[in-house]
Amino acid sequence: MAFGRFNRNRRPVEPVTLKILVAGGFGAGKTTLVGAVSEIRPLRTEERLSEAGRPVDDLAGVEAKTTTTVAMDFGRITLREDLVLYLFGTPGQDRFWFLWDELAQGALGAVVLADTRRLQDCFAAVDYFERRAIPFAVAVNCFEGAGKFATETVQAALGLDPEVPVVMCDARDRSSARDVLVTVVEHALARAEHPREPATT
Repeated sequence: MAFGRFNRNRRPVEPVTLKILVAGGFGAGKTTLVGAVSEIRPLRTEERLSEAGRPVDDLAGVEAKTTTTVAMDFGRITLREDLVLYLFGTPGQDRFWFLWDELAQGALGAVVLADTRRLQDCFAAVDYFERRAIPFAVAVNCFEGAGKFATETVQAALGLDPEVPVVMCDARDRSSARDVLVTVVEHALARAEHPREPATT
């Protein structure tokens, strides 16, 4: 009886919804991370790689990859009863970059997934978020056979500001992916207290 009275008197919780981008180079694990952590069946816009795309798709280091995201991935995760994240995975190939501005509208922050075998593929995403003053964290996806580097080494290699978090992760593991998202949210909220101006060209 007491439990019933508690439920009747309890105010419903209206969750805050936040938008997070999951970006990075081609084959860095964006689709995998969104799929691993999403509590709903993720929306995917993957297409098979074709012979026609070989001249423009750099498969060095990801030769086994057979599909690519052509628009976005979408997923959702509830971090707390009052906090829900909507995840938007961006396409990694240069020819789909025109979609980024649309996807970035209203984003609280972003994850930049990094593959140490192709670390240079992160530069464009890092530059994009820095220029638009969108808070982001770099998550090094620990692929089998990839070199292991200290977070400080990755931070220096990417030329990141000291405040930008760099974390190691396994994009296939739900718990690891969730920890990455928590890091991004905490960093974005901290940045909201001390906003910065977008970089100028």
